Amino acid sequence: MKKIILRSLVGVAALIVVLLTVGAWLVWKHPLAVDAWMSRHALARQGLQELRVGSSVGRQTVWQGGAGPVLVLVHGAGDQAGAWARVVRPLLKHYRLIIPDLPGHAGSEPRTGPLGVDTVLAGLSSDIAATVPAGERVILIGNSLGAWVSMLYAVDHPERVERLVLVNGGALRGSHDPSILMPKDREAARRLMKMLTGPATPPVPDFVLDDVVRWSQRGPLARLSATANEMEAYVLDGRLSEVTTPVDLLWGDADDVMTLDYARRMREGLPAARLTLVHGCGHVPQRECPQRFLKGLDQVLAEAPPQESQ
Repeated sequence: MKKIILRSLVGVAALIVVLLTVGAWLVWKHPLAVDAWMSRHALARQGLQELRVGSSVGRQTVWQGGAGPVLVLVHGAGDQAGAWARVVRPLLKHYRLIIPDLPGHAGSEPRTGPLGVDTVLAGLSSDIAATVPAGERVILIGNSLGAWVSMLYAVDHPERVERLVLVNGGALRGSHDPSILMPKDREAARRLMKMLTGPATPPVPDFVLDDVVRWSQRGPLARLSATANEMEAYVLDGRLSEVTTPVDLLWGDADDVMTLDYARRMREGLPAARLTLVHGCGHVPQRECPQRFLKGLDQVLAEAPPQESQ
């Protein structure tokens, strides 16, 4: 009996060693995929349910949970619903959350081919139609590309959107060449990550930078880039007056890609907007500094929507 138990323990120990070895290899070779898996697992642990929604651009994946006013949390290009995992638990206390994977990202189709803004917008529209009863209005909170398509959705469906919270993104042209978002080598990736993050964020390890390069060349960013010549119709330079929904700009002020100057241009052009800063945070503040982001979000949602630019 003792020999049997000993052999069993040795077998379990060997399995643990194998699993740890495989896990370490995955983290080293595919850190972005591992991060995505962990953040999506965190959504499930916090009680969100994963749904499949039909749309004109293929089946979409949406996470939902909670009760109360509806917040639709829309991630940026190359990201996925797990981008919001670090702020979900406090929000679930007061809101019903709808968190989609945008089309062409993570669990949402289309899986291959060029990815246009029209496709992303169609997927978001289907997600809201399928998960929010007709006549009920939502608060759209979009980060980066998610801010852009949230603005476009509000222009097309003002009756469905109570207010917009735009996080380091929007529908104006940026001041940088978009190619900086698709680094071709480790040093270009290092420069990009420094631009995207705040000064207190530790440097990104080289093996992660290498994965950033790989992912930028074959993932959703590359597919979006393939439709760059079609994007002009979805840019709102000179047309911000079409956004009649009140807008809060919640901005990580250390972002060197979508800078404060960009946020101020948005505020000046929108009919009803105000700017709130998330100090020391970069382009994705809900990931980088979730507590400061939540403090800013709580502040803007506790106030009445802006009635005029201020």
